[in-house]
Amino acid sequence: MPQPARVTGAEHRLVPSPAGRTHLVEQGAGPLVLLVHGFPESWYSWRHQLGALAAAGFRAAAVDVRGYGRSSRPADAASYGMLDLVEDNVAVVRALGESTAVIVGHDWGSTIAAHSALVRPDVFRAAGLLSVPYAPPGGPRPSEIFAEMGGDDEFYVSYFQEPGRAEAEIEPDVRGWLGGFYAALSSGTMPGPGAPDPHFVSRGGTLRERFPSGPLPAWLSEDDLDVYAGEFERTGLTGALNRYRNMDRDWEDLARFRGSPLTQPSLFAGGALDASTTWMSEAIQAFPTTMPGLVSSHVLDGCGHWIQQERRDDVNELLTSWLTSLPRPA
Repeated sequence: MPQPARVTGAEHRLVPSPAGRTHLVEQGAGPLVLLVHGFPESWYSWRHQLGALAAAGFRAAAVDVRGYGRSSRPADAASYGMLDLVEDNVAVVRALGESTAVIVGHDWGSTIAAHSALVRPDVFRAAGLLSVPYAPPGGPRPSEIFAEMGGDDEFYVSYFQEPGRAEAEIEPDVRGWLGGFYAALSSGTMPGPGAPDPHFVSRGGTLRERFPSGPLPAWLSEDDLDVYAGEFERTGLTGALNRYRNMDRDWEDLARFRGSPLTQPSLFAGGALDASTTWMSEAIQAFPTTMPGLVSSHVLDGCGHWIQQERRDDVNELLTSWLTSLPRPA
């Protein structure tokens, strides 16, 4: 098996979890900060934050979510429900010898972080959300919402539902697909106004047809892309895509939390050019009700979706300022 990427001063570990094992990369000493990535990434998306948080006096641990990287990949698609991921995070905290942690997530990781804090407030004392704002569980069934989006086109979440369909598009050229996907959602390389939206698929088409064909975004080097591609070439994409395939199940599993606010101290940061920020603008406006513990909220001008990589220094400053403002754990 190829060796994982390295970050100076950080240590790779495998710890037991309900998934089987969870791979993480940790650095620093102090209060624990659990970092949770999104799709289609890995612990490596936090490479710029590990050292910064360690230098600020925190123990930063970036995980590979189940189905990704060096973590276990259960074969059953139903093993990727939100409550399963929450319990993985709890197990990581326990395996690291801690009783509580701050949890920070990006993209799907933001939703995982928010629900970890919602479901297990005894473990997660604060939550930082990047790119995807918190929206309480509830509302219409997700599959019904997505089916109505796009008109003649198909929303990418619906496109991901059928096992094997998206894999058939991505896996013949993982590196090329990832590079296009990252560029499509990045400032400086995303399609301009009036261009077909890369979040949608034409009927009978592929997502990649709408990706830009130019250079990589400024935040992503060829070596960085090699790291991401190397992991997915080894594991395939099914584990990552199975997260999308459990959204209706999550809707049922989280019924008891419908409408529940996230009460712990929290932070939100998103990019002004990110569809997650614009599509969910009403969720951001609702933060006084849905996130009454919100400490600070930021929308960064000129920033796309990959916020902690596109604007590493800004995000590091926001995170360390927020984290140092929190009460120290007992």
